[in-house]
Amino acid sequence: MREYLLVLVVAAATTYLLTPLARRLAVGIKAMAPVRDRDVHSIPTPRLGGLAIYGGILAALVVARGLPTLSGTFISSSEPTAVLKAGLVICLIGALDDRFELDSLTKLGGQIAAAGVMVLGGVQLLWLPVPRYSVLSLSQGQAVVITVLFTVIMINAVNFVDGLDGLAAGVVAIAAVAFFIYSYKLSVLNGYDVAAPPTLMTAALAGACLGFLPHNFDPARVFMGDSGSMLLGLVLSSSVVTLTGQMDPNSKGITQVDLFPALVPLLLPVLVLAVPLVDLLLAVLRRSWARRSPFSPDKAHLHHRLLEIGHSKRRAVLIIYSWSALLAFGAVGLTTTNGPTTVLGVTAALAVVALIVSNLPRLRARRSG
Repeated sequence: MREYLLVLVVAAATTYLLTPLARRLAVGIKAMAPVRDRDVHSIPTPRLGGLAIYGGILAALVVARGLPTLSGTFISSSEPTAVLKAGLVICLIGALDDRFELDSLTKLGGQIAAAGVMVLGGVQLLWLPVPRYSVLSLSQGQAVVITVLFTVIMINAVNFVDGLDGLAAGVVAIAAVAFFIYSYKLSVLNGYDVAAPPTLMTAALAGACLGFLPHNFDPARVFMGDSGSMLLGLVLSSSVVTLTGQMDPNSKGITQVDLFPALVPLLLPVLVLAVPLVDLLLAVLRRSWARRSPFSPDKAHLHHRLLEIGHSKRRAVLIIYSWSALLAFGAVGLTTTNGPTTVLGVTAALAVVALIVSNLPRLRARRSG
């Protein structure tokens, strides 16, 4: 555990120190986020924060390679190296978009290419937990297609989350910590090697996000840009894939009756990103109902609504953090404790508190009116 803590600290410190350099580079090459009608920032803000995040993850893995226990991860698996190579590809594509604003098809091609690099390095979904059928083994072709598709979806999901200062970095940090806890507990409880790729990658990912947040929280001095959001989505997806592969499909815990432990790696990103993903679905339905393009911008997203009812930008971000944390750690708690009823009760109580806090400005307005 101490080595993982060191990895997290190295990632956080390196990202924190590199972010001002990335900001200067963005200003120098004019990689700036303009002010648009749907945006909440009021002045052009430098992008390219993803370069610092990648530097933090890279530094953390370099340190991990030299540690007594974690060095075994690089000997037994090619996955960390594959993620670094794919991360470099997606980060560079994102950096080009931060500067030149690439068209959507070019970005999609870059995302598929990065996912392909990761798959060729050995990061693949070889089986899937399927209710009623226990597990479904995938052929080589199926594994490649599903892994690439899942990675591209995760990349774009995190990209969509990046709508408020500090939102994407914080939400992904929550996801990474939840993944880390689950992966580490899984290794300990089942007697696996604690030096596992998903545990290592989530420790580095959490550290990089935490190191970037002081520069990105409201008022943000720099944005992560697509170079950062797409990188976070790719690393998060690699953790899901490798953590699913870490589960033994023939273990006693994976049965037709109880597939929940095997489903957790796939459910966690959905739960953590549930709030923004539901927001995305509602946006598509809202625009389609109004006979507009599903991709046309508007100011009716969740964070816009939270701002409209009286929350500050910081409070709106913290509210979304709380919902993401409740869903993520609630799911992890159900698999790591012997009292699921207690976990559900505590989670439900905290959810009620979060709901009340979310609507406090509206309740006060009605009371004063």
